[in-house]
Amino acid sequence: MFPAPKQPDALRQDVLASLVVFLVALPLCVGVAVASGVPAELGLITGIVGGLVVGALPGSTFQVSGPAAGLTVLVSEAVREFGLGMLGVIVLCTGLLQLALGLLRFGRWFRAISVSVVHGMLAGIGLVLFFGQLYTMAGVPQPRAGLDKIAGIPGLLGDVLDGGRAATACAVGAGTVAVLVLWPRLPARAHLVPAPLAAVALATAVTWATGTDVAHVTVQGLGGAIDLPEWGDFASLGVPVLGTVVTFALIASAETLFSAAAVDRMHDGPRTHYDKELLAQGAGNMLCGLLGALPMTAVIVRSSANVRAGARTALSRVLHGAWLLVFVVALPAAVGVIPLPALAGVLVHAGCKLIPFGEFAPLWRAHRGELVILAATAVAILATSMFEGVLLGILLAVVKSAWETSKVQVDVRDLTDGRILARLTGNATFLRLPRIMETLEALPKDRPIEIDLSELRHLDHACRTALESWAESHNDAGTEPVRLREAVG
Repeated sequence: MFPAPKQPDALRQDVLASLVVFLVALPLCVGVAVASGVPAELGLITGIVGGLVVGALPGSTFQVSGPAAGLTVLVSEAVREFGLGMLGVIVLCTGLLQLALGLLRFGRWFRAISVSVVHGMLAGIGLVLFFGQLYTMAGVPQPRAGLDKIAGIPGLLGDVLDGGRAATACAVGAGTVAVLVLWPRLPARAHLVPAPLAAVALATAVTWATGTDVAHVTVQGLGGAIDLPEWGDFASLGVPVLGTVVTFALIASAETLFSAAAVDRMHDGPRTHYDKELLAQGAGNMLCGLLGALPMTAVIVRSSANVRAGARTALSRVLHGAWLLVFVVALPAAVGVIPLPALAGVLVHAGCKLIPFGEFAPLWRAHRGELVILAATAVAILATSMFEGVLLGILLAVVKSAWETSKVQVDVRDLTDGRILARLTGNATFLRLPRIMETLEALPKDRPIEIDLSELRHLDHACRTALESWAESHNDAGTEPVRLREAVG
């Protein structure tokens, strides 16, 4: 459990920080649920569990968990393919897998994922979120495929320019985005109200006061939204569903632990214990699955708000879950007055912030290969799916790493006795085999040749086999056969 603050000042800071996090989390919980194609209450339930349950478990002190914009694409794909009834089963199994990974101490291994792949994943999610929510912001159904979302932008623009309901809804969404962009530039006193809450509240007030005809969030109440999994649902656990579970678990865990690393750099308090945090996330997702709610992950926006608000202990993140519960129980109708274009505007802004624009220039100057991985991952997610895009990014990162570590030098010298000495240094792997063989095959066939492999750090099976085969057949008949001086080990 979390340590209780020992000083009145610390308790006051935790309470104030929890209120700030609650005000940030409220519109995001609702917005992520709507963008995922599920009832708004399911996002709030996940936020409540993230505060009251995960917040009380060991792992991280200041990191806040809840529904994440980064999982909206994955959730919407899963709901579209398997139905809303299977969401609880998928999230429950995701939690079980995260628990297993935590118990097996896999938490630290998530730190080994290439940063470019993670940035590419976030950029891809941001692009899908941005283009998809533009349609919701205009009150128009969005295409299913990512590339279709882009291709449909000219038609969407035409609908907005024609006026009518699409133009009205777009104006509400655009106004919300404008408030989010301008809010940080206002005087410090304005920052006491979080930008997402201010933007949604202003949009709600304006549409209510003017009687603007836009779609609003549909509210059922917690009781009607909770959908406990049935035993029959588990019978549908085939390979496609299990593949989705693995994708949920890996992406949610990676986002959580990368968020933890970022949050740890923001404060001087206790560092995150990665395996314990993974266990906490697993327990939270199991409970969310039992309740039929959205999957959770640690979220950097709410976590950074918690740290900047002066939180002293984990009590602040637990209390934020309590405030969400009180709000949903006491004022459920308040959610129903929120205009959907305003939430879409919040998510359009969130999608833009997921794209790491600040990384592009430094990577272009110093690590262009990493920039290629980032861009390829993002484009693949937009063009195919989250799972396929991340797999491509990881594959490219592995190939790039293998290519860079398999550098080999072939030094050819003529000796005084007429022999030729070719010395190989570095790492001889199949990736460099074409270059090695091109150099060796250019050597004359009528002179004694010696290949020195003793200074190689690594010689893989493919290279060894190719060298032995070449040595047996290269020299002409009557010329001394090629000799191989073996590498050690």
